[in-house]
Amino acid sequence: MAEQRGGERDTGDARESERGAGEARRRSACPEEARAWEDLVTTARRTVSDGLVVGTSGNVSVRVGGTVLVTPSGVPYDRLTPDDVTGVDLDGRQVLGSLVPTSELPMHLAVYRTTGALAVVHTHAVHATAVSTLVSELPLIHYMAAALGGPVRVAPYATYGTDELAENMLRALADRSGCLLRNHGTIAHGATLAQAYDRTAQLEWMCRLWLTASSVPGLTPSLLSREQLTEVEERLRGYGQRG
Repeated sequence: MAEQRGGERDTGDARESERGAGEARRRSACPEEARAWEDLVTTARRTVSDGLVVGTSGNVSVRVGGTVLVTPSGVPYDRLTPDDVTGVDLDGRQVLGSLVPTSELPMHLAVYRTTGALAVVHTHAVHATAVSTLVSELPLIHYMAAALGGPVRVAPYATYGTDELAENMLRALADRSGCLLRNHGTIAHGATLAQAYDRTAQLEWMCRLWLTASSVPGLTPSLLSREQLTEVEERLRGYGQRG
């Protein structure tokens, strides 16, 4: 019995040594990553305050070079500090921090590997999730669909955190910057955290608009044609300040 306990201690010591060595190989965040982490935490907290997620549902990420900073799994956003920075490389290997990355990491990495996106926001927004259970594409209720690249598709359901879900999402995101995930929520990407968040918020607003208009008894909401949406897409190319 004493020898067995001694063996257990040796094994435990070895595992602790391996864990320590693994953590030692993880580097410290550079100044740019530290600033990006602050912006990420602010955006994650905003998803809660704006009612797009409840608790720790949903997740946010931002890419800095070859590193993806991402919200950790199961940690309330109001408890995150600068010391909690969590980052992986594009293969999913953790290079920053000790907290476990979000379980939805496959979706985030799939976006970064296949698009030029630098930020991703995933939520469980109520109206958007409700719409995801009703249709395979959000009806063209408003021209802001053009800001997401066209009619918003619904990715088929798959278990959260799986490669299958990431693959379904990529098909729905083809030529788009946002989509719905059936019985799950939303995902949107952009060149910045602010842009990804704004697209997420616009998507939730359009879903709420369609549900509201569709709920009036005896009436059917008018929808835009694809031609009308294409005209808006052309106008949006010159939208905003120049110079």
